[in-house]
Amino acid sequence: MKAIFWKEVKSYFYSPMAYILIGLFILLTSIFFMQYFKYGYGLFNNILDKMGSILIVVIPILTMRILAEDRKNGTEVLLITSPVNITSIVIGKFLAVYFVFFVMTALTFVFPIVMVAFGAKFTTQLVGGYIGFLLLGASYIAVGVFASSLTENQVIAVIISYVSLLIMRLADSLSTLVGGFAAKVLSWFSILSRYDDFNRGILGLSPVVYYLSFTAVFLFLTIRVIEKRRWSQG
Repeated sequence: MKAIFWKEVKSYFYSPMAYILIGLFILLTSIFFMQYFKYGYGLFNNILDKMGSILIVVIPILTMRILAEDRKNGTEVLLITSPVNITSIVIGKFLAVYFVFFVMTALTFVFPIVMVAFGAKFTTQLVGGYIGFLLLGASYIAVGVFASSLTENQVIAVIISYVSLLIMRLADSLSTLVGGFAAKVLSWFSILSRYDDFNRGILGLSPVVYYLSFTAVFLFLTIRVIEKRRWSQG
């Protein structure tokens, strides 16, 4: 797992992808920050909410190649027949993407530091917002990794991931339209409702368990997809 993790991390930072996505993310966050800072808003949590919207675009691009590229290049066969089990492969790749996301998120911490320097208070609400953001990112990445496992075409992987995340983001609104069992299913996929609790500074065990469970479910589905492909290939 460790070897796969570092291999994928290096592949991100040895190519322009990580730098472009991180730069784009910081640029957009800076624009939101300047807007809020200009009008004297004291809470960075409002910007964190906007950053969550950016992730819907950034995460699918970040995860599109993580498994699809191996399948296209034919290296997936070497991976799944290696001594390392599939679970370690998937988790190693997931953690590599999460590492890039974590670096990207850590760089944004300069903005609340600037706000504190200009008189804003460092509150538990900000801590809760960042914890929720990191958990939200893990859930998004798990969905993206799953989408990447379904196809060898990276563009298709981006589309599947983006549409899935968009539906999850709009799940609350969609559940009010459909009703019944479908509404219950959509409410389970509504990861934003839990994120709002963190962003308000409400640190509860239930949302943490939900995000970790959500991430685990999609990683499990990814493992099952690859295992099914291995057995079908003999």
